[in-house]
Amino acid sequence: MKYYITTFIFILTISLGYSQTSPEDKLGAWYTYFGNHRISNKLSIVAGGQIWAFEPATNLNLFLAKVGINYHINNKLKVELGYSFLDIDRSIQHVEGSHVFENRISEQIAFKHKLSNFPIDHRFRVEHRFFNSRARNSIKHRLRYRLGTKVKLNKTLFIRINNEVLSTIEDDFSSANRFYTALGINLSKSCNLQLGYLNRYLFKKDINLHRLQVGLFIKTDHRKG
Repeated sequence: MKYYITTFIFILTISLGYSQTSPEDKLGAWYTYFGNHRISNKLSIVAGGQIWAFEPATNLNLFLAKVGINYHINNKLKVELGYSFLDIDRSIQHVEGSHVFENRISEQIAFKHKLSNFPIDHRFRVEHRFFNSRARNSIKHRLRYRLGTKVKLNKTLFIRINNEVLSTIEDDFSSANRFYTALGINLSKSCNLQLGYLNRYLFKKDINLHRLQVGLFIKTDHRKG
């Protein structure tokens, strides 16, 4: 276990050190909270949000609030219909019409299985994005595919790793890639905290961004009465 933790900290330290060479020359951060609430054998509700910052405590980039409903086909497969509201500020990047509001509708399929006793999870999402700004209004559609795993170290600690490809249809499928790795801490049976690193590469602009990631995730089960 000590070997896994030491290796994770070593990789994270290198990544954060390298982040100072990013185009923004700042170490940004993403703060995440999501809750998954099971209300029946077939249905669950997800709700939460994210805050992105160009620096850990300043220069707000994005606020996202999301709600969705999942239909569980079986223990390994589920589908989701979601809605998100986003408040995006790109003024630090000197973008024309930098303040944008977005309403987003999404459909999602999530599937998990084991490969030689190694847990694997897949997530495929389609997003319909409605942008509203002073400059103009627009609609874009995006495809997202995420492949991930969760490796348990003991009852308290785990490592989470995933990679996601995002493709905007209107931009000739050129969009972004997100690689994420984190050390997870089970605070209780229904709650975990993840501290990690996210690399966000924007293909069209050839921008490589490095972000601290702090996430709190909660699961509740209301079928028990």
